Amino acid sequence: MSVYTIDHVSRRFGSRRRSTQALNDVTLSVKEHERWGIVGESGSGKTTLLKILAGLDSPSEGKVLFMGKCLDIRDRATLGDLRSSVQMVFQDPRSSLDPRMRVGDIISEPLRSPLVKGKVPADADARVAEVLDAVGLPADSQRLFAHEFSGGQRQRIALARALAPNPSILLADEPVSALDVSVRAHVLNLIDDLVDSMGLTLIMVTHDLAVVRHTCDHVGVLYQGTLVEAGPTAEVLNNPREEYTRTLLASTRLGHA
Repeated sequence: MSVYTIDHVSRRFGSRRRSTQALNDVTLSVKEHERWGIVGESGSGKTTLLKILAGLDSPSEGKVLFMGKCLDIRDRATLGDLRSSVQMVFQDPRSSLDPRMRVGDIISEPLRSPLVKGKVPADADARVAEVLDAVGLPADSQRLFAHEFSGGQRQRIALARALAPNPSILLADEPVSALDVSVRAHVLNLIDDLVDSMGLTLIMVTHDLAVVRHTCDHVGVLYQGTLVEAGPTAEVLNNPREEYTRTLLASTRLGHA
């Protein structure tokens, strides 16, 4: 079953006379339990695509089907279905976590949203402790503030917040690029384990093909807003058809092995 069908999606910013094309006629299907990596250099349209899938933006042209229904963020019922099933982890936990809120309140905030329906546990405190344990943090972390934790721990808190409403789809925007090299592998392994144990569908955007090779079973390559190549990760990275994909591989020194 396809959880997302992206049908000839384009996104322009600016006026009709002077506009920037962030996405250009992108078509892609993401099936349940697949792990997709969307790769490309800065400005390729990766984050724009992820925001559209998260219901934070809309296409200028084309459409996105979510669970077979057209995704219209102006429709409250459609948005409610999306918020109940899809959660997002942002790039930098220093800016995505409110410094005025304690960790317990940060994690439980999605549970209080009127748009999240049907999956919210009766005992929010127990759910906070449960997801903290899932990301490897003690239950008493919830009484502290985010700035009292390291960068890697803050990203674990962001993961816990995303997992709190029990989503079926996890969107991740460069989830380890803001972290020290020494902790990136730990967070990637955690994401990998959580996606596997919770049966999640994962869509991750990154500029790092090593991250995709480690975590994702499918990859799509964006170049200047156009999806130039997509398919199983091993097939695309070992036998790239497009020159741009080969350039990305060469720049990350992965080669074709």
